[in-house]
Amino acid sequence: MRRWVRESMKTLHLYLLRQVMATLVVTVSVFAFVLLLGNVLKDVLDLLASPQTTAGLLFQALGLLIPFVLSFALPIGMLTASLLTFGRLSADQELTAIRAGGISLASAIVPVVALSLVLCGVCFWFIGDVGPRSRVAFKELRDSVLRSQATLSLGEGRYLELGSVTLYARKVDGDLLRDVRIFAFTNGVCYLDLFAPEAELRRDSNRFPTALSLRNFQGLVQMSGGWQGISAEERIEPIANFRSAKLDPPKLSEMSMRQLLDERTKRRAEGVKDVTPIEVQIHRQAAFSFACLGFTLVGIPLGIRAHRRETNIGVAMALLLLLLYYSFIIAAQSLDTKPHWYPQYLLWIPNLLFQGAGVYLIRRADGRA
Repeated sequence: MRRWVRESMKTLHLYLLRQVMATLVVTVSVFAFVLLLGNVLKDVLDLLASPQTTAGLLFQALGLLIPFVLSFALPIGMLTASLLTFGRLSADQELTAIRAGGISLASAIVPVVALSLVLCGVCFWFIGDVGPRSRVAFKELRDSVLRSQATLSLGEGRYLELGSVTLYARKVDGDLLRDVRIFAFTNGVCYLDLFAPEAELRRDSNRFPTALSLRNFQGLVQMSGGWQGISAEERIEPIANFRSAKLDPPKLSEMSMRQLLDERTKRRAEGVKDVTPIEVQIHRQAAFSFACLGFTLVGIPLGIRAHRRETNIGVAMALLLLLLYYSFIIAAQSLDTKPHWYPQYLLWIPNLLFQGAGVYLIRRADGRA
C-alpha cells in the first residue's frame, strides 16, 4: 500500500512539474523577448545605424543582452506560470480530484516549490555574475563599433556636417585624410575656412576620435577687421561632434557581486564611512534572487482563487503584488544616499511579505487556516 502511495505521489509530482515547466518556458520566453525588445530600442539602435554592423555582430550583441534580461524574466515568468497552471488545474477540477485522493495542496506543490528554489539559484547566478559581465561586454562591443565608425562616416568626396562644423575630405585612408577642407559656423555665418593637404584623425586612449591634426594648413578666419589669412605646419582642430566619451568604469548597478564586495572593501580601506550605495546593490542582487520563491508561493493560491470566483481578480492581485515588489526596489535605490533609512534592508521586505502571504493562502486553500 505504501509503495502504491509513493508511486502515486511521484506520478503526481512529475505531472505538476511538467505542467509548470512547460508554461514556464513559454512565459519566460515571452517576457524575455519583451525586455530584450526594450533594450534593443534603448541600446542597440546605435549599432543598427552603423554601416559596419553585420548580422553576426548584431546577434552577438543580442546574445550578450539575454543573460541580463533573463534575471528579470525568470521571476516574472515563474509568477505567471504558477497562476496559469494552477488556475487551469482548479478550473478543470483536477485539484479537487487530488484532494479527494487524500493529498493536500502543500504536499502536491513540493516539486514546484523545489523548482522555484532552483530558479532562485539560477537568478542569483544571472544577476550576480553572468548578467553584469554580459552587460559590460555588450557596452564594450557597442563602443568598439562606434569608435571605428568615425572614419566610415567620413565618406570620400562629400561634405559631412558635424554641428557647427562642416568637414570635407577628398580621400580617406583609415585615420589619414587627404585634401581636407573645414568650415566653421556661428549663428549660420562662416567664420573659419581651412584647407590642409593632409590630416590625421586623433583618438583618445580608448580609441574614440577627438580631433583632426591638420598638416601644412592654410586658410581664412573672420576677425573684427575682416578676413585674415592664417597658416602653420600643424594645427589641432577639435571636432566636438565626434564621439569622444571615454570608457567609464562600470556603474554600481552593472557590477557583479564579487566586484561589489571588492569595491566595498576598497572604499572602507580608503576611509569612506558611508558605503550604503554599494550595500544597496549587494542586497538588491541577493534579495531579488529569492523573488522566484515568493512569486511561486503567491501565484499558486491566487491562480486557484481566481478561477474559483470566475473573475480575473487573482491576476489583477498578482500584477499589483508585482508592482508592489518593484516599488520597494525603486524606493530602496532612491534612498541609497540616506543611510539612516537603512535602504538595503528595505529590499528584503517584499520577499518576506510574498512568502508569508503565500504560505498563509496555501494553508487557507488546504482548509487549515
